[in-house]
Amino acid sequence: MLIDTHCHLNLPDFDADLDHVVARAVTAGVGWMVVPGTNVAGSRRAVALAEKYPEVFAAVGVHPNEAQAFGPEDLAELRTLANHPKVVAIGEIGIDLYWQSVPLIRQQHVFEAQLQLAADCDKPAIVHDRNAHAETFEILRGHRPPRGAVLHAFSGDLALADAALQEGLYLGVDGPLTYKKSAQLRQVFTAAPLERILIETDAPYLTPQPQRGRRNEPAFVRYVADKLAEIRQVTLAEAAQATTANAVRLFGPAAPPD
Repeated sequence: MLIDTHCHLNLPDFDADLDHVVARAVTAGVGWMVVPGTNVAGSRRAVALAEKYPEVFAAVGVHPNEAQAFGPEDLAELRTLANHPKVVAIGEIGIDLYWQSVPLIRQQHVFEAQLQLAADCDKPAIVHDRNAHAETFEILRGHRPPRGAVLHAFSGDLALADAALQEGLYLGVDGPLTYKKSAQLRQVFTAAPLERILIETDAPYLTPQPQRGRRNEPAFVRYVADKLAEIRQVTLAEAAQATTANAVRLFGPAAPPD
């Protein structure tokens, strides 16, 4: 069984054929899909999808690029949503300095508040870090939730991966692992301990190489698992077993279906 630990099935991209998307994932061996929120409305939608589909679990949170309008009422609603039995994490939260759409100090405040929420609710965090490695790590070192965190779509080098592992973080890997230009990323995920790696799609984004040009979807996490197995010189079954166990360890006590 495979687990897609990060897919945005709550986006409009999937409105027309979501039943088929979920069915294709199940047929491809994906037994569990984690859908993160990027704002409060998207978090509500993630929870609704988790209620509808047995294979879907939710995370709730506000993305750094959505942080400008974040207020106490939003934090209160996230706290309520986090108590849902199929919410397994707080996310997608973090720091993004690529778009420069929200001032850094505002992003930092919202990130810290949501990490505290994760600690209060005994949930792990799904962390977004884009062009903000130092800023993200500075906050995580002081506010990492006791249940841990994953660096979603990890894009750093070996030194950053080592720093993340020293902090007890998991590394999430997506379609770029399959891209020809991603030699550094393959080096990182060859060296990192297999027990600290999660596979994900970030659907509808970051489509793996064999399907590039198409909308990404959870069924395509198989390509990420295939490449991970290839570069580590293990079988697909071994890669699937390890990454599934990692997801269950981080996101439990919720368990994927048999």
